[in-house]
Amino acid sequence: MCGIIGYCGNKAAKPVLLDGLKRLEYRGYDSAGLAVADSNKLAVIRAVGKVCDLEKKGIARPLPGHYGIAHTRWATHGRPSEENAHPHCDCQEKIAIVHNGIIENYLDLKEELLAKKHVFKSETDSEVVAHLIEEYYSGDLEMAVLKTVQRLEGTFGIAAIHADNDSQVVIVKRGSPIIIGVGENEYFAASDANALLPYTQKIISLNDDEMAVLHAAGYHIKNLNNEFLQKEIEICENRDALADKKGFEHFMLKEIFEQPESIENAFRGRLIESEGVSKLGGLEPVKERLKSLKKIVIVSCGTSYYAGLLGRYIFESLSELHVEVEVASEFRYRKLKIDKNTAVLALSQSGETADTLAAIREAKRKGALILGIVNVVGSAIAQITDAGVYNHAGPEFGVASTKIYTSQLVILTLMALLIGRYQGISYAEGSEVIQAIKKLPRQVKKILTDMEHIKKIALDYAQYKDFLFIGRLFNYPTAMEGALKLKEISYIHAEGYPAGEMKHGPISLIDEQFPTVAIVSRDCTFEKMLSNIQEIKARSGRVLAVASQGSSRIGDICDDVIWVPETLPILQPVLNIIPLQLFAYFIARHKGCDIDKPRNLAKSVTVE
Repeated sequence: MCGIIGYCGNKAAKPVLLDGLKRLEYRGYDSAGLAVADSNKLAVIRAVGKVCDLEKKGIARPLPGHYGIAHTRWATHGRPSEENAHPHCDCQEKIAIVHNGIIENYLDLKEELLAKKHVFKSETDSEVVAHLIEEYYSGDLEMAVLKTVQRLEGTFGIAAIHADNDSQVVIVKRGSPIIIGVGENEYFAASDANALLPYTQKIISLNDDEMAVLHAAGYHIKNLNNEFLQKEIEICENRDALADKKGFEHFMLKEIFEQPESIENAFRGRLIESEGVSKLGGLEPVKERLKSLKKIVIVSCGTSYYAGLLGRYIFESLSELHVEVEVASEFRYRKLKIDKNTAVLALSQSGETADTLAAIREAKRKGALILGIVNVVGSAIAQITDAGVYNHAGPEFGVASTKIYTSQLVILTLMALLIGRYQGISYAEGSEVIQAIKKLPRQVKKILTDMEHIKKIALDYAQYKDFLFIGRLFNYPTAMEGALKLKEISYIHAEGYPAGEMKHGPISLIDEQFPTVAIVSRDCTFEKMLSNIQEIKARSGRVLAVASQGSSRIGDICDDVIWVPETLPILQPVLNIIPLQLFAYFIARHKGCDIDKPRNLAKSVTVE
């Protein structure tokens, strides 16, 4: 969840480290720090708050060293404080480490180290790593780190330096992302390629239980059996220009407006109109297994989980598969019937979500076909799945996902169509879906032209402290995602609910201070949604509807309406979510919230 950057080369390390941290800010964090080694001494600077606070703190300290490590922390063990910020040091303050992930056996290790008179200064699990390295260090940092990680249980991406080991950074990976960057006479470590793009496009991805040693003359890579490995250098797409907000006030707003393009990228080159079917090259290696599938289990977290819930409806509409959707963090605790005719489909923006990774590893043990939909090429989920599809949506910097969500919905539809055409879906039905998909980008553009109207409504509702979002069928997950967006970035309490369940509890909350956002489409649920709205109005509740154009009766009974174009019911959520994203954005903006980096949240959730 945090960000790591490491450097050794011919430049002063401090500016490179600070620049790298700034490029990792979108991941979410609460404190930051760096350590630079020079003349057999470590200089460590840490600060609570933003990277700019760390930068201000370090202005008075010129650090000439050419190797170092830095970190942005999202608290797991211990409150946000300077003591708990990374890097952490050993007792002699010669060793510094930064760590992403969780050390599950840290209490046992800490007890052992305390008995050996090690002095701890933080409440974190990470600090045990520095002290263990100190315990094993006898002049060889590489071997000390190797012995240390062999005793660690849990997940980690670790970078370590020692003041006496000139220009050497040791990194190791297990379950938490960390990569190598290869430059001109300089070498990098980072948890995210975005931190490296100003300096190099040459990237080496580490697999779990691999260790790399960066030094002045180059680098080498080993496994934890101390065996040397040869790894290919990949050329990473230079996305640095895309990190610009391009005139938008926030990345989130920019990414909302990028959705016509990201949706088109999701289906570009993937439609065979003459056959009424989709073509997904990433699934070609498992095409024969797809034909014999009987069941699919979708596993995901957060916004991707709501996309998965919609995926269930989409697959059930277009195929004959039995579909289940599981919150990834609960998947391992279920006694699920999984066999060779079952596919487990993982959805993740980052491709590094720890809970989702754990779920698909468990499914792999049980013999399931493992599929993925991810946005980040070469990510952990992409590496361990049997086959999958990339979003090709470009980087998403806003913590609250927008364009990846709608991209996921489109790709889920393409997957369902592909499998459905092997089963009972006719050419005519497939062709109808394809034509509707092709219209989505311009329909989204039409919604975005209504931004000022949506903004006006949002500001009118910004006074409220609680919201209920309701929908039925395809719009039930849409209601939950709409509520999540409002919660994430404006810190307003909001609940997404199936409209039919409202009478079983939530209706007791309705009064003039508790507005409802109703998502209403002209499908088989239309009349029942009208009845639910009338129930709310009878209790003095204010209602904002997101409704398909032409639904005149909605305008007669609701206080406010945001109209959206109409499409097939299975694709309507792609359009219905756009005004809800804008609604949440403008309320959060009105409240002065940190929209791109909301408190306590992280973009890449790499802890369980």
